[in-house]
Amino acid sequence: MTIFLRLTMALQTLAVFLAPVTAGLLLTTPNGHVLHSASAYTVWIVAVVQVVAAVLAWRPGGGSPQAILYAGVFLGLVTAQVFLGIAHVTTVHVPLGVLLFGLSLVQLSRPSACLRPRGRSRRPDRRASHVAA
Repeated sequence: MTIFLRLTMALQTLAVFLAPVTAGLLLTTPNGHVLHSASAYTVWIVAVVQVVAAVLAWRPGGGSPQAILYAGVFLGLVTAQVFLGIAHVTTVHVPLGVLLFGLSLVQLSRPSACLRPRGRSRRPDRRASHVAA
């Protein structure tokens, strides 16, 4: 399950990176708003998938619950970003987008973000072996 979590983090980072590209199209092409809107909702859907992946990596996979906190906060910020974009509040929308991209890059670059805590096994009655930890 941790591979799925890493893949969703990479997809999230890519989606957040493409959002400002479509924002540039919003300013330069007549139908750019459709592309930017599609990219915004893609980021939101990927953020929801990230929450699901974090819960699945934690509960049945025995991973760290910190990924759930990050994914939940990120989903909340993305939701605020979508509402700010719909309301055309660009003075907050643009800096929040930069923050989201930075947070996504930081989380993606953390090698231990998806790893199981050391010394714990999937089964509570057993210690993890050196191979699993």
